[in-house]
Amino acid sequence: MNSLPTWSALLAGVAIALAHVGVKAQPEAKKPHLHRQQQAYFNRVAVFPAYLNAAIDRESVAEIVAASEDGNTLVYTDGENQALGFVDITDAAHPVALGALALNGEPTSVAVKGRHALVAVNTSVDFINTSGELAVVDIASKTVVATHPLGGQPDAVAVSPDGRYAAVAIENERDEDLGDGAPPQLPAGFLVIVDLPGEPADWTLRTVALTGLAGLFTQDPEPEYVAINRHNVAAVTLQENNHIVLVNLADGSVRADFSAGTVDLEKIDTLEEKPALISLNAALQDVPREPDGATWLAENLLVTANEGDLNGGSRGISVFDSRGRVRYDSGNSLEHLAVRLGHYPDRRSGNKGNETENVLFARFGRDKLLFAGSERANLIYVYEIDGKMPRLLQALPAGVGPEGLLAIPQRNLFIAASEKDDRGDKFRSVLNIYHRARQAPAYPSLMSVDRSDATPIPWGALSGLAVDTEDDAVVYTIHDSFYQQSRIYRLNVAHQPALIDAEIALHDSMGKLAAVEPALVNADSSVNLDQEGIAAREKGGFWIAAEGDDAPLRIQNLLLRVAADGLIEQVVTLPSAVDARLRRFGFEGVAVSDSEFGEVLYVAFQREWQDDPAGLVRIGRYQVADNTWTFYYYPLDAPQSANGGWTGLSEIVSLGEDELAVIERDNQAGPDAAIKRIYRFSIGDITPLPDPGAGVVPAFPLLSKTLARDLLPDLRASGGLVLEKIEGLAVTSEGDALVINDNDGVDDSNGETRLIRIRQLFD
Repeated sequence: MNSLPTWSALLAGVAIALAHVGVKAQPEAKKPHLHRQQQAYFNRVAVFPAYLNAAIDRESVAEIVAASEDGNTLVYTDGENQALGFVDITDAAHPVALGALALNGEPTSVAVKGRHALVAVNTSVDFINTSGELAVVDIASKTVVATHPLGGQPDAVAVSPDGRYAAVAIENERDEDLGDGAPPQLPAGFLVIVDLPGEPADWTLRTVALTGLAGLFTQDPEPEYVAINRHNVAAVTLQENNHIVLVNLADGSVRADFSAGTVDLEKIDTLEEKPALISLNAALQDVPREPDGATWLAENLLVTANEGDLNGGSRGISVFDSRGRVRYDSGNSLEHLAVRLGHYPDRRSGNKGNETENVLFARFGRDKLLFAGSERANLIYVYEIDGKMPRLLQALPAGVGPEGLLAIPQRNLFIAASEKDDRGDKFRSVLNIYHRARQAPAYPSLMSVDRSDATPIPWGALSGLAVDTEDDAVVYTIHDSFYQQSRIYRLNVAHQPALIDAEIALHDSMGKLAAVEPALVNADSSVNLDQEGIAAREKGGFWIAAEGDDAPLRIQNLLLRVAADGLIEQVVTLPSAVDARLRRFGFEGVAVSDSEFGEVLYVAFQREWQDDPAGLVRIGRYQVADNTWTFYYYPLDAPQSANGGWTGLSEIVSLGEDELAVIERDNQAGPDAAIKRIYRFSIGDITPLPDPGAGVVPAFPLLSKTLARDLLPDLRASGGLVLEKIEGLAVTSEGDALVINDNDGVDDSNGETRLIRIRQLFD
């Protein structure tokens, strides 16, 4: 294979530029620079699930995170349990739970001053009777040493760089279910300035009114976030008002206020289809930025994360000077990067897309870095500040819903707190811990190049893998039914990350699929299959395994012979007696073998069908020449997860000479995952049998399997939680294995896709 180019070189090679859409009179966009020999990058070294400070079966969240002055202890807000969590990261790769401190209400934000954590706590009864307090916590003893009433519902707290002041944004947020959910809804929010000299009990508080400034809802400012520069000027974002206010903390005066303005966006997706379809062909005009998080790049340059809330959200970040002039806007570049990395949340297209929620600036030695967190794409975009403008450096995978961002430069660490937690949906709230060093970034492991229209090839929810019959550097993959308009993607795995450099749209121009399952064919002859397996043919083209279903529509499991250009040439169904046993969890992979009888196909059924014995799942054998089906039984491992669930097959691949391999996995993720394995088996001298017909328990020959690889160590090697859906396996002519997971289209998933390479797994 060729040498492996770096992430930065590939970004430049596929023409990722920081777009400046809809903003006039600003510097020309720059492409990310090529890899420098001494360039440092972040890689994830550990995750800390928030439940470790509670219980594994309890919903627990890590929303906003701060660190002790020595950088060895993290403190984070857990609003779900009304607590402040503590984590020892003295060894960053092995974080240790230190327990949690119960508070008087819901903590919304935390910052650190000296040995104390300042926690904004919401104690409101409802949206009208608002109240809150600033709890001052001794980090070492984990005790509250002072409390100060805030007079309303707090949303964010920040401490000035010199430690003289804290500022608390009192949002008094609106009730989104009241009427049309729009402001004004009183009581009005305001800013609280805390003078910090002396002991916590002696701190004094001052109030700054923010009414009468914003042009939209003048009497209902709803301050969202606060950031303080070195001159003790606090920038306060009024999100629903699309406004920014600059407050001098020394005397409480308003130095300036200005609208965050609007953005024109082009080549974005604004429709939420089901099944999903990522189409970067729409435009939006005059989109209010509605900033949430903010950070200062310099004394007179402010960066905002334009999450949106009421009527806006410009899907990126902006840089303003202190007079409110826009110096930079990311335009559609973060949307495109999320698409390129398989992280685009298509089911948010009609709302705010990747939804950038927070930003953070920090200096790591002489390097100036900007971090932007995408709440819906679950990515952290890392920029280097080149002069005074951002230049994309890398992207990091986060948990679901990253919000809190924390830099610990003295330890070369960065932390991202992701607040969403749902054990049933297989994701947990986590603190992602990343370390910066002079080494190549491990993420992403695959990305796409541009289409002819200069937008990235959209992809996600990948399932099967297949190596090209003539070139080990070319691998094919497919997406499942999460997306419509089924496609085959070509991967160039000679690169790191691998490149999706072409796409082949399946089409039913000959009417072969329409004659069998017309509901799967669109008016333009494109098709909507649940593709779960792919095999490359020696004669050219592919075999595709499409999974059926018995609800809500009864769809058969299908094998499709597909030409190199995507034309469906043949459709194969199961015998009617077998189809009568149909249950969900059917075809999950296809392998092809050439024999003296012509092409022979093997399909893996994911789980048992009606009348199949418990724990035994079918491997189907289809002989193309005479259109005959026969079957084996494969013995599944019993579920081993403390969270229950099931085990099943996810892929099958031919190893040659009557040898096959499968992926066997459970339906669990993170700490609940127990079975992610590659098994191999031989079918030599074993004669498969036809199905005896409905109502009869089949007696197929039982296969004997051998463990080839436990994938759990490979999955843990990323520093993250174990991914659930390990779906694809391909084997090169040299016996190297490639494994890939299905990211569920970033729906109840952090969107992370990993292409794992295992050298010489098979002889």
